[in-house]
Amino acid sequence: MPGPDRRLIHVNTPETTAEDSADRPAGPQHPEGRNWPRFLVIALSLAGLVVCIMFIQGLQAIIAPVFLGLNLVIVAYPLQAWLNRRGVPRFLGATVTVLLVLVVLLVFIGLIFWSASELIYALPKYGPQFNSIYEGMVTWIGSFGVTPDMVLNELGNLNMSTVASTAVSFITPLLSNVSAVIGLVVTVVMTVFFLAMDSVAVERRVALLTSSRTDMGVALIDFAQGVRRYWVVTTVFGLIVALLDVVALAIIGVPMIWVWGVLSFLTNYIPNIGFVLGMIPPALLGLVEGGWGAFFAVVVSYSVLNFVIQSIIQPKFTGDAVGVIPTVSFLSLLFWAWVLGWMGTVLALPATLLFKAILIDADPQSRWLNSLIASDLKGMEARERGFTRAFNRQARYEVAEDGFGGTEQTVHPEDQTLATPDPPQGVPTVEH
Repeated sequence: MPGPDRRLIHVNTPETTAEDSADRPAGPQHPEGRNWPRFLVIALSLAGLVVCIMFIQGLQAIIAPVFLGLNLVIVAYPLQAWLNRRGVPRFLGATVTVLLVLVVLLVFIGLIFWSASELIYALPKYGPQFNSIYEGMVTWIGSFGVTPDMVLNELGNLNMSTVASTAVSFITPLLSNVSAVIGLVVTVVMTVFFLAMDSVAVERRVALLTSSRTDMGVALIDFAQGVRRYWVVTTVFGLIVALLDVVALAIIGVPMIWVWGVLSFLTNYIPNIGFVLGMIPPALLGLVEGGWGAFFAVVVSYSVLNFVIQSIIQPKFTGDAVGVIPTVSFLSLLFWAWVLGWMGTVLALPATLLFKAILIDADPQSRWLNSLIASDLKGMEARERGFTRAFNRQARYEVAEDGFGGTEQTVHPEDQTLATPDPPQGVPTVEH
């Protein structure tokens, strides 16, 4: 069968004819709207951003668990998609996803409560040892001419025997505030349930979004892939680091090795400083049990394992799962901890990736900021080429039905070399 009858090839060129000039109104041509001064645009943007941040901070008790639920659904969605491809009904696949997320939440909550209860039971026994270490440090400082009275005047009347009781008083409210924990879990579970039910048509929705707003669709797809990669990589290598920490603590002779292993695994979800938070308690306990040798052994082992696993081995298998440079990662930790509270320390990088996708990746005029904050420059260059190709395809070939049942193609100036040759003689053309 003959191909489509192409009636007319339009070529948009900057040149104008006399007839075009006659039809065009006199005077300078400006786009509709007003060109705002750059400083005013920046000031208004910052003001709007501050209002948005304050709004999020005021609703942190709702936004934080809802965003955590969104992250869990994004991570579990490949299982749901796999079940759908195997012929499992969509709603049944969504139900399996909800149950899986619920089991994971229960496991994490159980680990937190178990490790906290073990600490409450064991720490009071080490009060006298901590006090003895404190007195030894005061004596050592006194050998340099600093008297205990001077130390006490600077530090106040500090009694190290109260360290254990202070830690217990900090942990106990976390366990006793059952209503807050239950409310948090219920919010996360309900968010996961509704998002999983809505995800049965997510692929069609993303396709519609990408067809109408290519930049935003591609940016959100990259966000989902980045968040999924971040959580999976953090979990897998967190387990590896935690098991190696347990082995190192067992060799050093630090008590409660499994409690510290759980703590190391949980704090691994806090970027940049998580391993430090997980290292301090076992290092102090090693100081009590084995002296300064055990203390430095714990510090060195934790530091070496964390550096080797996360800085050398992990990038070789997974690349950079964070997506931003370490400075931005650390600043995002501080910022989101202030905005979302303690959950902000865990959700810092996913929240940063979401804002990056919406405000930077989806806006061609702001995408240059990726050259300053993105950690994977090769991936950024590949994505930029993808954005450019998608935009050029949309701009080059604008196909519409004409009045003769054929097609009409508009070719832009930069693509004149790709224009179809003039139609043969005798083929009618459409005048516009």
